[in-house]
Amino acid sequence: MAHDIATRDDAGRLTLGGAALLDLDFARVATPAYVYDVDGMVRGARELDAAFDGAPHLVAYAVKANTAGPIVRALAAAGCGADVVSVGELEVALACGVAPARILYSGVAKRDDEIDRALTCGPRGIAAVQLESAEELRRVAARAREVGRRARVSIRVNPGVDKAALGTHAHIATGHDEAKFGVPRDEVTALAAEARALEGVDLVGLATHVGSQFTSLEPYVEASRTLFALARDLLAAGAKLEFVDSGGGFGIDYGDGCPVRPADFVRAARREQAAAGLARLDLHVEPGRSLVGAHGVVVASILQTKAAGGRRWAMIDAGMNDLIRPALYQAKHRIVPLAAPREDDLAFRVVGPVCESSDDFGEHVLPAHGKVAILDAGAYGFTMASQYNGRPLPPEVFLQGGRVVAESARGSVDAWVRSRVAM
Repeated sequence: MAHDIATRDDAGRLTLGGAALLDLDFARVATPAYVYDVDGMVRGARELDAAFDGAPHLVAYAVKANTAGPIVRALAAAGCGADVVSVGELEVALACGVAPARILYSGVAKRDDEIDRALTCGPRGIAAVQLESAEELRRVAARAREVGRRARVSIRVNPGVDKAALGTHAHIATGHDEAKFGVPRDEVTALAAEARALEGVDLVGLATHVGSQFTSLEPYVEASRTLFALARDLLAAGAKLEFVDSGGGFGIDYGDGCPVRPADFVRAARREQAAAGLARLDLHVEPGRSLVGAHGVVVASILQTKAAGGRRWAMIDAGMNDLIRPALYQAKHRIVPLAAPREDDLAFRVVGPVCESSDDFGEHVLPAHGKVAILDAGAYGFTMASQYNGRPLPPEVFLQGGRVVAESARGSVDAWVRSRVAM
């Protein structure tokens, strides 16, 4: 995905969603703050939807990428369902207008109360509980009997793609033999037979998800071929599948390039689906980062600079508690000034206030003072934020039509202190 999201206006000021970020009232909102272009996210969802050319499908937005209500509501209104991994995410999706029949529940460790909620919301529960193991199948069947519902389930296949071939960070590679996720492909047929024999269980789908931040099609296509071959075999054995789910993981351009767009993954999966003779089945995909990542930034203030040991440092008020991806995944996020770049800007090592050496955003050319934006922070940013070092959660600002339509308040230091001492 070409990085044309955050651009500069005629005065050189950084804009997002048609709004100049310097014009936002950060004296009131305070930095660090997340700012999102919701319109851009909706455009991406519609582009992805169009790649199906009217074929039966579900774009199940991976809510874990960004759980903010204005975003989930906008994507639901644009036709997206939801992929959730906790009862909290399930409740957000339902409250934001996603119909239960358009929700998938993934994840390897679902509690009984979470399974119960998935089975009992709506007239027949959610679209499917994605099974990760034989043990989970038996638990779901038991919960279905307990609550008096039939459980719609799909089996998540671990296709055993070579870890090196996945081409993504080890922490977000999920489709290899050492991963905790999914049912090994050579055990799927037996598990499907067990599911069909269990009272109160309807096997309606077969799914896979092999990782995240893919910048080439090959790993995704390889996993899809395995998925579709298994689905074809299950149908021949009498299974009544309604859908196949090729997962998400579509990458975005964090600065090093991304030659494929989310729609390219969909078209490639559809070709494999047709070749396997499965065109009559719905095709589900689970995009998260690709819909929201490039459309969010963290606005931070430069607190001070420091020259020592032959280095120049810029200390900003955003840290790994606000955006943990660089510390957790060694992720690279570009950092740029909100004001027009100047010829006397210098290269600084940008670091945050957290008392960890990993609180380091790398080297960037910046002024010695003012406000900056950490780009491509719309996914796995606020949702992974913490109050480490007693720092409050950052506020979020939502833009539509070039103006602020919603915002959240900054977390309270006083509230954090009270929560820690009142025990």
